[in-house]
Amino acid sequence: MQLQEWTMEEQEQLIHFMTTNTWPYDGHTHPGRDIIEKAIEEGGYESDEVKTFWVENEKNIKVGIVKIYDLQEDIPLFDLRIADRSRGQGYGPKALRLVAKYVFDLPEKKIRLEGHTRQDNLAMRKTFERAGFVKEAHLRKAWFSPKKNSYYDAVTYGMTREDFLEGTTTPVVWEDDEKKVEQSLRRSLVEVPDTFESERLLIRAPKLEDAPELWNAVRRSRQALQHWLPWARKNLRLEDTEENLRQAIAHFVTRKDFRLHLYLKETEQFIGVAGLHRVDWTIPKFEIGFWLDTSFEGNGYMVEAVTRLSELAFQDLGARRVEVRCDEKNAKTRNVAERTGFKLEGILRNDSISVDGYSLRNTCIYAKTEEAIE
Repeated sequence: MQLQEWTMEEQEQLIHFMTTNTWPYDGHTHPGRDIIEKAIEEGGYESDEVKTFWVENEKNIKVGIVKIYDLQEDIPLFDLRIADRSRGQGYGPKALRLVAKYVFDLPEKKIRLEGHTRQDNLAMRKTFERAGFVKEAHLRKAWFSPKKNSYYDAVTYGMTREDFLEGTTTPVVWEDDEKKVEQSLRRSLVEVPDTFESERLLIRAPKLEDAPELWNAVRRSRQALQHWLPWARKNLRLEDTEENLRQAIAHFVTRKDFRLHLYLKETEQFIGVAGLHRVDWTIPKFEIGFWLDTSFEGNGYMVEAVTRLSELAFQDLGARRVEVRCDEKNAKTRNVAERTGFKLEGILRNDSISVDGYSLRNTCIYAKTEEAIE
């Protein structure tokens, strides 16, 4: 897909596009020619403040149009419209990513990009979210519909320059009570290293560029992983892996979850994933989860990684308790837990459903506590 800049010579094409498609959530659901002509004359589609682009698909067919305005400001806004016949084909999120690239590539180094829509415009809201935008506001009775002569709630979505450049999605933390504020402050004061090492491993926070090697490792190891991990039973696409990475990166930034990727220092090969999950900052406590590319089994890499993560949790994050939970029959995970000094505290009978959904399973709870470490 691409954005092709609209020119005044294409005035008739623009008028035809705007008047022959329907815009059910706009103030003018069926705008007439006179409205569009007036907007063009007044610089509503082309000026120092406004630029308009055709959205063209892979066959160079015009499937939509986007107007970017307030270009002289640090925070531009946009209006995206996809033609009736082209809706539901995934063009919206792709177009928004192109809009973000255009805005953040401008030499003025724009701070953020914003868009607004009616609260009940679920298609546009999904478009925002799939393009990496974050819901930042819900405005009551802020969207007027002349046709209905009524006000609707509106929502605002935004993307920051930092999120765009890093390929992350950082959700807003809504701090509505003292406990949430306290927990948020505790999270913000903790310094979690993006990269650290063990004897043989480089351990670092996930990046969007990791998607191909992560996806290939899962495909190679799927037969072994699917016995214990529900997500491994799915036939994941590369795009699914990329979306999962965006969420992992966002959670790492906001201190909600710490997924980490494992690499051999000697060869720089990706070998697996480990992380600190189910974070409870009120204690604090963490659960270590992990999986290894089966090509690298039998070398003690995961024992080394889990040992290092335990040290990080207790020494750097102030953990009072760290757990490893697994299916009672998951011998490999139990072996790693026992070899790294975790103690079996109990077995919960009929605690979970097997990943195939056909039987009840028992869960082993292994743990280390601050007192035991001391």
